Amino acid sequence: MTLSVVYAILFYTAALLLVAGVARKITIYSRTPAPLKIPTTPAPTTKAGVVWRMTKEVTIFQSLFKSNKWIWLFGWVFHVALALVLFRHLRYFQEPVWAIVALIQPFGKYAAFAMLFGLTGLWARRFLVDRVRYITNLSDHLMLALLVTIGLSGLGIKYLSHTDIIAVKTYMLGLLYFDIQPLPTDTFVLIHLALVIILMLVFPISKLLHVPGMFFMPTRNQVDNPREVRHTAGWTAK
Repeated sequence: MTLSVVYAILFYTAALLLVAGVARKITIYSRTPAPLKIPTTPAPTTKAGVVWRMTKEVTIFQSLFKSNKWIWLFGWVFHVALALVLFRHLRYFQEPVWAIVALIQPFGKYAAFAMLFGLTGLWARRFLVDRVRYITNLSDHLMLALLVTIGLSGLGIKYLSHTDIIAVKTYMLGLLYFDIQPLPTDTFVLIHLALVIILMLVFPISKLLHVPGMFFMPTRNQVDNPREVRHTAGWTAK
């Protein structure tokens, strides 16, 4: 039971720091003025067009597809598979489980393999592509190693240790209601949860924060109307 309490404290702490850290970053992003009108052309000339452009960026990574097909393939596969994995994991925090979550379980079961495929490709380019290797530092490798290890340990839970999933769900539901339940002590479970906690802690201070940052990119979220509307940057408003 002591181990269950320790992990519960770590999860609560990590969740608090994750929410506070991401909220702080979003606040900084929102308050940072864009001094110039710099949408990447061809750019939309209406707000509706910007919404449609951002939708395509978020869902199909349009600009990356136009830039580099190989990076787009690995990046898009990774992000879609990650979304499926996360959506599938909602079953551990729901009772009863939503119908849509139950429906994707057969597909989400294999999404971890697709996620690792995408991560392997993204990591390989940091060794094989000269210009990418030049700007790669240790933190980039550590982030990729963390994500890969999380995926591998998750597969270990599924295919190697045959963990009592009901007990894991009971523990997770207990965390939601501040009712700590016994945590299974299988090695892969402990490793997987510890790595997830580490990811939650480092997420707000890592490059992974491009997730909310994308919505504040002036090259993507600006309307291309410099002739029609005078752009101001806060200090030039008066």
